[in-house]
Amino acid sequence: MIARIARTLLLTQFGVAILFYILLVKLHVTNVPLAIILSLALVALFRASITANSFFLTWPYRAKSAHTPELTWPGIFRLFAGEYCATMVCSSWGMPFQRFDKRIFTDTTSLPVLLIHGYGCNSGYWHWMSKALCEAHITHYAVDMEPVFGSIDGYAPIVHEAVQRLVTESGQNKIVIVAHSMGGLAARAYLRDHGHTNIAKVITLGTPHHGTTIANFGIGINCGEMNWLGRAEEGTSSEWLHKLAATENPETRAVILSIYSHHDNIVSPQISSHLPGAENIAISGIGHVALALDPTIQALVIEEIHKADK
Repeated sequence: MIARIARTLLLTQFGVAILFYILLVKLHVTNVPLAIILSLALVALFRASITANSFFLTWPYRAKSAHTPELTWPGIFRLFAGEYCATMVCSSWGMPFQRFDKRIFTDTTSLPVLLIHGYGCNSGYWHWMSKALCEAHITHYAVDMEPVFGSIDGYAPIVHEAVQRLVTESGQNKIVIVAHSMGGLAARAYLRDHGHTNIAKVITLGTPHHGTTIANFGIGINCGEMNWLGRAEEGTSSEWLHKLAATENPETRAVILSIYSHHDNIVSPQISSHLPGAENIAISGIGHVALALDPTIQALVIEEIHKADK
């Protein structure tokens, strides 16, 4: 479904660019290359405004800790540019055209990996992480979480089926889960229902473990389940998140590694990604969508996958 939506939106953007080009011609812009550039620039600016809006929506609810670094203006520009480029390539290439099921390496020396995407995405989001995993000869499978706007509880059986398939087909008793954003909550819902017998480690990237305010602007049951109500200091997680946390014990939290950004533009307050009892690694200057596309994060994830088998 997401692939079809992404392709439809991509065609719509091209249609808008063509209509704007026709308008420029009617306004007697005779320089054809200039008209084409202006038409494409219109679409690019519109897409940039969507990325900027995510920063504006979450800015009032941001949360700083004593260890939150301040970004310089060049750092802010790199943060925005990186997130903008990530959203552009993911929505224009990854999700519309790069969905995949599995990539197997018989010479692998690591545990197999299950990739779980976040809200409004599909397995194509992992296209660039998959390239890094392929270079490291790590077997990995991916799932598509549907229905898109369904309950996160409904994703746990999908994860369970994928885990069992990966265990059976790989011949390994344990696997590693790598999950982005809402996918991390789906992984925790799976652990709640099925335990961690087959799980060596769960690595979450930018997961709103305690909720995020931007979910209040989204649609779907899943948005309601992962929202954060109020500002960082006096706010609270959703009832669903409270119930999920109440089911977890120290052994469950111990298999989770949360990697998150101090400057996430979707998870706000950003400390929502810090999960007590789990291992937490905070990084700086990377946006939400860009997490799985950043070479530094990819290298860190691969290092943690190798360590999971020790």
